[in-house]
Amino acid sequence: MPDATASKSKSQRKRPLTTKVRAAGHGSQSALETPQMREPGAGGDVEARIYRAVFDGVMSHRLAPGTKLPEAPLCDLFGVSRSVVRKVLQRLEHDHIVQLRPNRGAIVAIPTRAETQQIFEARRALEAAIVRLVAERATTKDLKALRDQLRAEQEAMHRFDQPSWARLASTYHLRLAELSGNLILQRYLIEIVSRCSLIVAVLQPAGNAACEHDEHERIVDCIARGDADQAVALMNAHLFDLERHLTLERPATQNDLAHMLGLA
Repeated sequence: MPDATASKSKSQRKRPLTTKVRAAGHGSQSALETPQMREPGAGGDVEARIYRAVFDGVMSHRLAPGTKLPEAPLCDLFGVSRSVVRKVLQRLEHDHIVQLRPNRGAIVAIPTRAETQQIFEARRALEAAIVRLVAERATTKDLKALRDQLRAEQEAMHRFDQPSWARLASTYHLRLAELSGNLILQRYLIEIVSRCSLIVAVLQPAGNAACEHDEHERIVDCIARGDADQAVALMNAHLFDLERHLTLERPATQNDLAHMLGLA
């Protein structure tokens, strides 16, 4: 751990948290709010509403992987032209939520085993670097913020408030990235946690927790001791465990499109 003088100096640095995290609702896992949901400009409101409806449908398990998203019904449901729907679907494809198939239309993206493995492999590498930096640089103020985060997680867990718990679990990982002081690592983790959140939302069996509170707590304990090696080892085990509980098989959704989008 750094000495008192260094701690005071580092604790005075401003580290703005640039990531906005929200609960997807309907008992779903949490997800990062994407730029497309907030984009201003002409037509931005209705485009954001369509984007959010599909995004939330995926996160709440109403829209299963492989669900067809035909343009005509989407136009009717939202009262917009095909050009608007196509623009939103293209953005959803850019964010890996939708797959656009030539001459066959759009479907909810189906994460492959290889893609899932690669994303979690990249996340483990990123978070290992982040945790090591935090263990080396964390100040007393930083540790207090992490402990406060853990208390909020525990309170949500005891309230059986799954959306809040999931949101706070994602925030914990992003908070570590913020405290690393490395904006590049933080930016990359924002993107990869967003993709992981979507994968977890569609591939994790119902009833499983996205993150275990006690695992988060043990990592913070290691950081407080300045034990970077053990903190990294625990984070790797934590992410391996999350990946291990995913399943690539989900039952087909039977509801009509309006129900799956939360519009009926």
